[in-house]
Amino acid sequence: MLDRAWGPAPRPTLRTPVGQLVKSLISSRTRDQDSIAAYRTLRERFGNARGIAAADPKAVEQALEHATFADVKAERLVAALRAIAADRPDMDLGFLRDLAVADALAWLERLPGVGRKTAAAVLNFTALDRPILAADTHVARTLGRLGLGTTDAVRVSERVTAAMTGWTGEDFRIFHVQMKRVGKTLCHHRAPECRACPLAPDCDWVRRV
Repeated sequence: MLDRAWGPAPRPTLRTPVGQLVKSLISSRTRDQDSIAAYRTLRERFGNARGIAAADPKAVEQALEHATFADVKAERLVAALRAIAADRPDMDLGFLRDLAVADALAWLERLPGVGRKTAAAVLNFTALDRPILAADTHVARTLGRLGLGTTDAVRVSERVTAAMTGWTGEDFRIFHVQMKRVGKTLCHHRAPECRACPLAPDCDWVRRV
């Protein structure tokens, strides 16, 4: 329905797994353009993930001036990358491709500051290409209103991933992009613009409200 109304969703750029982890850890509650600017600044100042891991968290905080909660994110980012370096000195997370999805999630979620959204993004929005839905607040809100029965991002990720057993990693990425697009432009937290939404004919929220 969204493809017919808006055209095919753009294919997102795939980062390295550790690069996506860095990007995801700094993007929470931060506008996309600001998190991208912060990500680029980190790369310019520290070169790579190993450089960030070796840096003083205060220096990383200064590089994250465009991101919200820069102090907290800097501490978590450095701690997570140091934990990876202790286990994988080459900072290569390619081994996650060979684990069961549940085991790969568990390995990532033991890292400081890494929750389900970040872990799923590392598995799906990278060359790992694992079939799992990364659900942020926009995706979770949109799917909850459509009729999934929950707006909790972890449960949304679990339910959609479990239901769509035949989907590829790219199918989940495209679905994420389209649902996020609806959430950011129409399905707002307050005053959703249901009349303009291509999904309105099949939406529980529209039928109830």
